[in-house]
Amino acid sequence: MEPETEQRPADTMAELAGRPWFAANEVLAFLLELAALVLLAWWGFAKGGGTAGRVLLGLGLPAAAVVLWGLFAAPKARYRPPLPVVLLVKALVLGGSAAALYGLGRPVAACVLAAVIVLNTALAETFRRRPTETPT
Repeated sequence: MEPETEQRPADTMAELAGRPWFAANEVLAFLLELAALVLLAWWGFAKGGGTAGRVLLGLGLPAAAVVLWGLFAAPKARYRPPLPVVLLVKALVLGGSAAALYGLGRPVAACVLAAVIVLNTALAETFRRRPTETPT
């Protein structure tokens, strides 16, 4: 009797190596996520009222973003909601970082960041849902 073989997801490194644009976009997505945390913290520390407000916003906003992302938007999120919910979470966190940059008095950089976020997210979701081609 042969042991049952379960279907395993494609090896991530092999998948990335076989799709260089996908890999580059995934790296960009990760960098945008890190930038979002930095920008949310920067805005919080800059705009919070008083020392307590600055600390609360400067640490609380990124912490809330991490929790929200980890629950719903991360590749290994605790909950796997439908795509519209994932996109909503991404819009809140990543869009919030562009809004934070705008609030810091950098409107041109905020618009560029927002455009990069939209393009990156659209490409990422397209690449992730496109079936990989199998050699014939």
